[in-house]
Amino acid sequence: MISVEGAYRYCQNITNQQGPHFSVGFRFLPPSKRKAIFAVYAFCRYADDIVDEHQVKPIDLLLKEWEEELVRCYQQTPSHPIGIALSDAIKKYPIPIEGFLGLIAGCKMDCTINRYPTYDALLVYCDKVATTISDLSLPVFGFHDPLAYEYGQALSTALQLTNILRDVGEDLNRGRIYLPLDEIAACGYSEAALLSKTKNDAFLKLVRFQSDRIRALFEKSAALISLVDADARFALSLMRQVYIALMDRIDEKPFDVLDRSIRLSWIQKMRIVIRAAFPS
Repeated sequence: MISVEGAYRYCQNITNQQGPHFSVGFRFLPPSKRKAIFAVYAFCRYADDIVDEHQVKPIDLLLKEWEEELVRCYQQTPSHPIGIALSDAIKKYPIPIEGFLGLIAGCKMDCTINRYPTYDALLVYCDKVATTISDLSLPVFGFHDPLAYEYGQALSTALQLTNILRDVGEDLNRGRIYLPLDEIAACGYSEAALLSKTKNDAFLKLVRFQSDRIRALFEKSAALISLVDADARFALSLMRQVYIALMDRIDEKPFDVLDRSIRLSWIQKMRIVIRAAFPS
């Protein structure tokens, strides 16, 4: 069986490969917190990949098996490398099992729901797949004010909505539309236009509307940074700034999201790190 340190390296590799924007900030956490966050992210990412990669086994069965591994983690009897790392992390930090269960429930929604009629309906999904991750991360970051949960929700929702906007084209290829249908219509666009990836002024209006809401959430989330432990503030600030830079990139070339998932280059991410470390 893989060692605990080997399991953490396994989780780190998943995070660096599959979450290159998240991992920029994670690298600046103290070693114990960094490893725990890698384990949390890897567990959540594995659940998400079950849905997206269409495994040979039925998705609901795979998610059930992953949920069973989660239970084994909290019983300290894991079998998967990710579970081995996570079971060690939960001995060190009060990471709630409910957050993982919520995340898995959100993944199950992806199996049956591929459209959201309103923003409120989308928020139900976001609360499961995004807010739960905030609830899982905050105990690792450490915090001293219960308001951290409110601001953490704002940040996690902003991150998820950024991902949704960034991945519009990829999600269309999977038959999914996460942008609220009533907002698509209100901007003079349509589901048919989105499915055909029509590039027009109505789509630009839709992106601007989404961007304004996301940026308001990022603005609110700024208050979270001072509420977490000092040794986690730089990492959290970087994660936030990297995603704001993603939004800047989307706003510069909105039509690009229809053709490919937007990513920041290694150089762009390093510039963000340098600016954060050496503010003018």
